[in-house]
Amino acid sequence: MRDKQKLIQECMDRAVENQEVAGVIALEIKDGKEIFFAKSGYADIKNNIPIGRDNIFRLYSQSKPITATAAMMLIEDGILDLGEPVGNYIESYNKQTYLSKDKVHKVPEENKMRIRELLNMTSGLVYPGLNTASEVEVGRLMNKMEKKLGSDKMMTTMEFAEELGKIPLNFIPGSHFQYGTSADVLGAVIEKASGMSFGDFVRSRILEPLDMKDTDFYVPDSKKDRLVKAYRFTKGKLCKYSGDHLAIRNNGDPNPFESGGAGLFSTIDDYAHFGQMLLNGGTYEGKQLLTPNSVKYLTSGKLNGTQQLDLQKWQGLEGYTYGNLMRVLDDPRQASLIANKGEYGWDGWLGAHFSNDPETNTTFLMMVQRYDYGTGPLTRKIKNIIFS
Repeated sequence: MRDKQKLIQECMDRAVENQEVAGVIALEIKDGKEIFFAKSGYADIKNNIPIGRDNIFRLYSQSKPITATAAMMLIEDGILDLGEPVGNYIESYNKQTYLSKDKVHKVPEENKMRIRELLNMTSGLVYPGLNTASEVEVGRLMNKMEKKLGSDKMMTTMEFAEELGKIPLNFIPGSHFQYGTSADVLGAVIEKASGMSFGDFVRSRILEPLDMKDTDFYVPDSKKDRLVKAYRFTKGKLCKYSGDHLAIRNNGDPNPFESGGAGLFSTIDDYAHFGQMLLNGGTYEGKQLLTPNSVKYLTSGKLNGTQQLDLQKWQGLEGYTYGNLMRVLDDPRQASLIANKGEYGWDGWLGAHFSNDPETNTTFLMMVQRYDYGTGPLTRKIKNIIFS
């Protein structure tokens, strides 16, 4: 019989030794019971501080499933409608343009961006890049935001969404899939629809009922010593990274831009509460946050044929489809790791990773803080040990 815990520990220790990661923690929960927790390496190399279970991590894109859940709550409440235009909530989305063959065209009335396109990344909204004029413009906007961090001119969630709406989209909404700022705009929609700040909505409807007491869009001073340092591999070794990527404050200070796509800070146990709630059909410790039917919709998204072709260019997501700000495993035979059909979840830019596997009733979480890691080799190796 293979000793999975021992194999996982050895795998982690090797990754730390090889400087693939500075530190890593991982957690598996099956049938509501903890199967293992493992850790290796450092939260802070310079000060020799080992990584631990109560460390706080920058989730980056692992914030997205929480944003999708917030939207689903308003859909359940009869406040948001998946088919309605985003322009009902944010003015600049009523007069949008899009790029085609490097020319700017007006978005036709019948193709106006809808709420569902924010949830499926089929909106035409993009992240910063150099491939198109849209990506370059979004990069300029993000740079402007990052320069203002720490000043009294910081941008809010709604201001950012409003400015994004004025930049030409990369394509007609609904026609393609492209990963981008859709979740940030969804945060602004939730803000307008609920009449609360996005942060207040997430806190009152998700974080508090789930007892996620160390999760928020900032890290209070009293918890700063628990915030893990981020690292980047440069010049043959891991060096501290302190950039404010995507206008998220690396130091965890308050930010009026409560980013639905990247803004949350959390611990492995807090996020496990969220994962367990979804796996339990919307209920956590007797509290119902979503109905089982809503959870089923939320966790079984699917792109259409054309959109799926766009996703297929994403190395590492072979066999997966996408919907409601999460990947969903559609064809395990194509996947680059051992997993079951219907597995869903997402990861973050610095390497936070979350997946639920309904077939085995398992939640798996792993946390690292390494520049541009996402679902990295170590993530796949550990998942292969568990699900093989």
